[in-house]
Amino acid sequence: MLEFKAVDPQLPAAIAEELKKCTLTFSERCGDAVSWLQAQLADPVFTQQLQKTWGCSHYVFESCLRSPELFQQVIDEGRHQQSDAEGAMAERLTTQLAGIESKEQLDAALRQFRRAEMIRIIWRDLNRLADMAETTLDVSRLAECTVSQALDFHHRDMAAVFGRPVAEVDGQQEEQRLLVLGMGKLGARELNLSSDVDLIFCYPRGGQTVEGEKCLDNHEFFTRLGQRLIQSIDTMTADGFVFRVDMRLRPYGDSGALVLSFDAMEEYYQDQGRDWERYAMIKARVIAGDETRGDELMAMLRPFSFRRYIDFSAIESLRDMKKMIQREVKRRRLDNNVKLGPGGIREVEFIAQSFQLIRGGRERALQQRSLLVILQCLFENQCLPEAVVKELTQAYIFLRNAEHAIQAWQDRQTQTLPDDPYPQAVLAFAMGFDDWSAFDAALNAHRANVSQHFAAVIADAQESDDEAAVDSCWQQVWLGDGEDEGCLQSLIAAGHEDAPLIHKRLEQLRSGNVVTRMQAIGRGRLDTFMPMLLQAVAEADKPSQTLERILPLVEAVLRRTAYLVLLVENPSALKELVTLCAVSPWISTQLARHPVLLDELLNASSLYSTPDKAELQDDLKQQVLRLPMDDLEAHMETLRYFRLSHVLKVAACEVSGRLPLMKVSDYLTWIAEVILEHVLVVAWHNLEEKHGRPLRKDGSACDKDFIIVGYGKLGGIELGHGSDLDLVFIHSAPSNVATNGPRPIDNSMFFTRLGQRMIHILTAQTPLGTLYEVDMRLRPSGASGLLVSSLEAFKQYQADSAWTWEHQALVRARVVAGDSELAKQFDQVRCEQLSQI
Repeated sequence: MLEFKAVDPQLPAAIAEELKKCTLTFSERCGDAVSWLQAQLADPVFTQQLQKTWGCSHYVFESCLRSPELFQQVIDEGRHQQSDAEGAMAERLTTQLAGIESKEQLDAALRQFRRAEMIRIIWRDLNRLADMAETTLDVSRLAECTVSQALDFHHRDMAAVFGRPVAEVDGQQEEQRLLVLGMGKLGARELNLSSDVDLIFCYPRGGQTVEGEKCLDNHEFFTRLGQRLIQSIDTMTADGFVFRVDMRLRPYGDSGALVLSFDAMEEYYQDQGRDWERYAMIKARVIAGDETRGDELMAMLRPFSFRRYIDFSAIESLRDMKKMIQREVKRRRLDNNVKLGPGGIREVEFIAQSFQLIRGGRERALQQRSLLVILQCLFENQCLPEAVVKELTQAYIFLRNAEHAIQAWQDRQTQTLPDDPYPQAVLAFAMGFDDWSAFDAALNAHRANVSQHFAAVIADAQESDDEAAVDSCWQQVWLGDGEDEGCLQSLIAAGHEDAPLIHKRLEQLRSGNVVTRMQAIGRGRLDTFMPMLLQAVAEADKPSQTLERILPLVEAVLRRTAYLVLLVENPSALKELVTLCAVSPWISTQLARHPVLLDELLNASSLYSTPDKAELQDDLKQQVLRLPMDDLEAHMETLRYFRLSHVLKVAACEVSGRLPLMKVSDYLTWIAEVILEHVLVVAWHNLEEKHGRPLRKDGSACDKDFIIVGYGKLGGIELGHGSDLDLVFIHSAPSNVATNGPRPIDNSMFFTRLGQRMIHILTAQTPLGTLYEVDMRLRPSGASGLLVSSLEAFKQYQADSAWTWEHQALVRARVVAGDSELAKQFDQVRCEQLSQI
């Protein structure tokens, strides 16, 4: 029986008790390893480290339990006690993969290797044998070597069948290799313990394979290679996974090609690269493939992120990013998140990368990727005072260590502080504190420092302006301090067309149950806001009508007075609120239903600008960028906010005369199309995870061989604010062929479920309402017909069975989302049918 001869006196009682259960379980299940481990416990240092590791990492204990031979190997080789030299981890993996012949063997070996390395990395991190920088470096090395060696294996395996990919260069055949760009924390070698890996795939030049059984063009070869690589790294098997892979940072995101040539990459970033992509590309680094070609690629892309001059034009986009961060914190209530919450890791990263974008073109030292290095450079280049850099550095290290301790517990991709006492005790102990309160106090101190410095970066111009004081008479009117007659006279003098009604409404609000029961902080916010509102509506043409429209919003946020603070702290947003509600009862109703939209009033230039479709796509891409694809609820809420915010912008431009009626329908239609595109991506991913992809008759996987056809107002680009969506779903996959996943189903069933899932995403009621009402009655045979038709069946129905009115409806039909090739085939069917009428 495994037994600790001494228990670390610093161990909290709850953890010590849990360790007793661990030793009992290990003794019962690990056979020969028990005597080996008991011998190791003769060393008091080892014993103390094991107790902290098992006590603070349920994941490591489970790994030792599951694979005691890996645990024994790490300890016997002494790897838990020493730092890795550069290249040492890659050498260990090379040795382990020697003799591997099949994909299945490769995948199993990679996952076993990952488990052993994570035991070592977490052991060293929790026992502070490695500092934060070494931990992030080791996790990044793990990602690099597994991706690189898996890529090499699959390249060799594919080349044996299809030949070597080559390109014609100066009359010579030059062999081509896939390059893998690591983005974000992987690019900076700053991965956390449970990071996903953001990757982009590219290759130097087009061409085709030679010396193989079957010739492929380079793009097809590298696309298949990229797919195999992702599967080896990302797929969950009985042995787990290696890393979660995220490809959404590639050009055009999920709708773009999986791999691009160098020329295509350069063209995209020159012509279509967005500000947020400049921000993302700062940390990009080639982690696998031809090193020389990698240098060529990075030299090509560098001017996109780093302009040749001090780039003050970046300030406005950074200001927008900063506001987006602040709005997201409020909207998602991220106070308990050490990464995304106020004063969290993301804010430190934003501070550093802001200076990189603005000054990195001229100050080459700022083109480095490591955040800690950049912070030091900011002091050395006199961008930030030494004291500020010191506080940011200390906070960043503390927050990253806390992040690692949270993730070490169960190997989960989270940065959320625990709510329950036991995991709180574990986290506090892992961070070296006696109890949760001591840890919480230290955490809050660091976050307060970060928040202060974050607020000072890229400050809004209005933040330094002195706002005019509110007339004291409006305080009296709201608080009811004066005589009723005096309050009425103040309202009449301000131009109120129905002063008695407004006086009564204010009294009802002030004496209502909700207000009288408000806590002091909330009531103070209301008492500050209402005089400002009364003064602001006095500028409207019809103050009484305008105030009547705004008061339902005030009543809606009485329990969420942070929205009142938003308006108090941003008088320009209050002015926009009054202006819009004065001219549009619809806008006032929307704001009362969804006060979160008040965030959109903070930036008047954004509020009164309607983006084109490409910009809408880009905006949605940014909003969903970090959402896990399997988090359906998060995507549904994000889509609803996206629609509400952009519809508000359209309405604001419409009522202000900035947008003619014909353009209103254009923008509302584009919003719907962008949403439908993403709904298709999310629904497809959800089904593909369960059932795999539908297959064509030749055995190749369908690449979303599916289209959404818009009829009626959507098809005619004539959507109004309350329009529903008339949709028809069509696919081109053969029937009687099954999908290729772990739970295969017939292609027809796959696409039927795809349609059902999309309708659910569009119509489900969430806190932000529904996206759209959907009408599917225009599909072949109407409500009694199949939800999703094949193109051939649709063609036959139109030719043989459709009513005249269905042919008439086809006049306004058009493909609004889905596969481009199938869309062309549909257009041909439509044209042929209409030509016969």
